[in-house]
Amino acid sequence: MSRPKAIGTAAETAVVRCLNANGWPHAERRALRGRDDAGDITGTPGICWELKAGDAAHRASDTLIDGWMRDTELERGNAGADLGVLVLRRKGKGDPGDWWAYMWATDFAALVINGEHGASGGDDPDDFPVRMRLTDLTARLRAAGYGDATPEGTA
Repeated sequence: MSRPKAIGTAAETAVVRCLNANGWPHAERRALRGRDDAGDITGTPGICWELKAGDAAHRASDTLIDGWMRDTELERGNAGADLGVLVLRRKGKGDPGDWWAYMWATDFAALVINGEHGASGGDDPDDFPVRMRLTDLTARLRAAGYGDATPEGTA
């Protein structure tokens, strides 16, 4: 396996374990699907996850993140998911809960304010990606009805 592929596999595995422990016990790495890619993780109904790791993720510019968000939106459509989430591994952060998670601002606002499901997909030209820690996003997603309300091992 090439070094970049190994880095990606390790990041996907780490995020799957984090999701398993935080409300998505059936999350697992998705097999590659070619041009109809539907994200990197499956077993999280309604959510499409795209992961980036390595040097590109550590040094990602706003322009690169915007492009990855657009790719995540295409994958969300392929997966038939409500929401697309881009996760970037953070340099020096071993716990995936501390990695950056991005979603469209309108989607995040709908989750927080109304607890709504559904996606804008960044169709609004004024929409923009918002960034938070993965652990904060998983809590918001569970509060909006995604995943298990009370992850295993918590009260």
